[in-house]
Amino acid sequence: MNQMNALSRFRSSWSHFSDGVRDRWAAAPGWQRWAVYILLIIGALLLPSESLAPIMSPYSDWASVLFFPIGTFVVLAIGLNVVVGQAGLLDLGFVAFYAVGGYAMGLLGTRLGWNFWEILVVGILICALSGVVLGAPTLRLRGDYLAIVTLGFGEIIRITARNTDEIGGPNGIRGIPHPPSIEGFELFGIQVFKYGVLDPRPYYYMLVALAVIVIILVKRWEKSRVGRAWAAIREDEDAAEVMGVPTFRFKMLAFAIGASIGGAMGVVWAAKVISINPNDFLFLLSATILAAVVMGGAGNLPGVMLGAFIVAWLPERFRGLQEYRMLIFGAVLVALMIFKPEGLLPSRQRKAELKGGTGGMGTLGADVPGPETKADVIEGADK
Repeated sequence: MNQMNALSRFRSSWSHFSDGVRDRWAAAPGWQRWAVYILLIIGALLLPSESLAPIMSPYSDWASVLFFPIGTFVVLAIGLNVVVGQAGLLDLGFVAFYAVGGYAMGLLGTRLGWNFWEILVVGILICALSGVVLGAPTLRLRGDYLAIVTLGFGEIIRITARNTDEIGGPNGIRGIPHPPSIEGFELFGIQVFKYGVLDPRPYYYMLVALAVIVIILVKRWEKSRVGRAWAAIREDEDAAEVMGVPTFRFKMLAFAIGASIGGAMGVVWAAKVISINPNDFLFLLSATILAAVVMGGAGNLPGVMLGAFIVAWLPERFRGLQEYRMLIFGAVLVALMIFKPEGLLPSRQRKAELKGGTGGMGTLGADVPGPETKADVIEGADK
């Protein structure tokens, strides 16, 4: 009982501290916010520094790890957060859109000889259409039923790719072209637009630019009428529909936006690795990205990015421990879910949902009391 009370007090103290930081950030003038944003972007551009490699990734090339899995997971988590964190739709087949983007890059680049930038635009549109195609017959389902259907969609895409010889079958696609290089632009002594096989840093800088654009768009949607509709759907879809929110239309929009972000990442990743096959798009990737979203704090963009960073970085940091590294990784995830079940950096709204008994997942959480509710019940009974 004493341990539970101590844990409850720790959570309360951390909650007050984080709320104070958010209040100060909300009251900060615009120029201070933009200064912080610019410093964060500069920090992201400095991350490939060799001085960080011995600490962050002593067993692997640090710049390569920054592109994949860290940068890739961050962008995918931002896309999945639109679906899961903001709209409250449990999607277990998100890897399918990542695969569609990768195969769009492979097929259009090798068969038709299209330019990378053309394929990026077309890949985003194809994936948005794929989200609509998946959502049209399935988004009238909810909860576990929707999760099962999306899981099936992800497996259908992978198995279809494996069994279709016209797109490479189990061997996949090789010889995917790199983005066109531009000579003469240097950053910290690096040719930032010279894309090749050996140096992953130009691809990482491209990924940073993609992440910045995606973050700006997602935050704009979140603060708009669209974001308010997603929040209403997540909290109570029936009530939102009664109040006049066209829930089906906004759920379709969430699926299309999330799919387009996943597809854009698939195009960039395929152009970097130059060879893809169906085994690159297993269900485990969808589960890992979903774990990053929930662990970081579903619905809160900084938390989601932090969760994706930790989920991607920890296995690489402990790679030298061989098979024990996954044991450590799993133990860290379990500990975080015990001590921070609402996520590392949850939004205030999601914390309220968790405390109110919805498991912090809107309509997905069922009527299960959160940890603070349990502590209050036990404390009351003890008195």
